[in-house]
Amino acid sequence: MTVNVQEQIDTYIASQPEAKRMELQSLHQRTLQVSPACQLWFHDGKNSEGKIIANPNIGYGSYTIKYADGTSRAFYQIGLSANKTGISVYILGIKDKTYLAKTYGSELGKASVTGYCIRFKALKDINIDVLEAAIRYGFETQS
Repeated sequence: MTVNVQEQIDTYIASQPEAKRMELQSLHQRTLQVSPACQLWFHDGKNSEGKIIANPNIGYGSYTIKYADGTSRAFYQIGLSANKTGISVYILGIKDKTYLAKTYGSELGKASVTGYCIRFKALKDINIDVLEAAIRYGFETQS
């Protein structure tokens, strides 16, 4: 039996504690508003042996990762994940690893911003419009 991606996403969001569930649902809807026709992904955080190696991720959009050996594969542009202390938003494929912090860091609020990840405890701690602008940039940078 194959489970479709939307069902996996719904199950993942529903499995979260109530406060985090509401925030993930809100971010999921906002991301879909930014890019309504984007490809949806779900990664359960397990490797090929079934071992958990990462938090589960909801993915949005698609871009091609090119490796040094000449191979390539498709992957999502924007990722959304619950973690122990809050929520992470991944904006992948950005060449300049300082861009997110320089462009959005000071206006985002209480968030940790690394090369491709924006991590925060709760939506009330951040400026959601600035986060949405970063997500929009993530879609546009790969288009």
